[in-house]
Amino acid sequence: MDKNILQNSNMQNILAYARENHIPVLLDDTAKLLFSKINNQKPKNVLEIGTAIGYSGTLILNASNCKLTTIEKDEASFNLAEHHFEKFGLTNRVNQILGDALEELNNLVKLNKKFDFIFLDGPKGQYIKYLPILKQLINNSGVLFADNVFFKRMIFIEGTIPHRKRTIVVNLRKFLETVKTDNNFYNVEILDVGDGVLIANYKENL
Repeated sequence: MDKNILQNSNMQNILAYARENHIPVLLDDTAKLLFSKINNQKPKNVLEIGTAIGYSGTLILNASNCKLTTIEKDEASFNLAEHHFEKFGLTNRVNQILGDALEELNNLVKLNKKFDFIFLDGPKGQYIKYLPILKQLINNSGVLFADNVFFKRMIFIEGTIPHRKRTIVVNLRKFLETVKTDNNFYNVEILDVGDGVLIANYKENL
């Protein structure tokens, strides 16, 4: 495990590329929190929704000796992530899936896949749609870690939300409230880290 992975020159290059090309990747505080959570939890199997160019996936794989299944819809990002995983010698621990997350998550359920840790970083307005499927994919005592749940702090707007963002904000609010009130989740934390992070443990119905 490389505890200095964020300072690694190759990681810095990925980060610089992402910023130059306006590709959203983990904010620094969120990256540190994710690394710490994975490092402490030591999951065997991690599911990531939203590979992007492999920055967060590389971080996850350096935080523990886990295997990563990661889903990405954009082919160019998928290919670039594949290149980055190869550069770090991580290919044998990664199952990259190119496709729509909702469809691919349902496919994983059909394959009876289970994960100890789920990192949710796909389209924010879809989190609430993914949630029932994620509950079928997460192991008992597993961790759900959802990023960008504040959506540029728009979820705190009390007045009129800009029209183009309204559905995303409404869906994110519903997602947060659903996790908080769902008896299958415990130790639910909504943290003011980066653009907002939700962390929760999962328990099966007895």
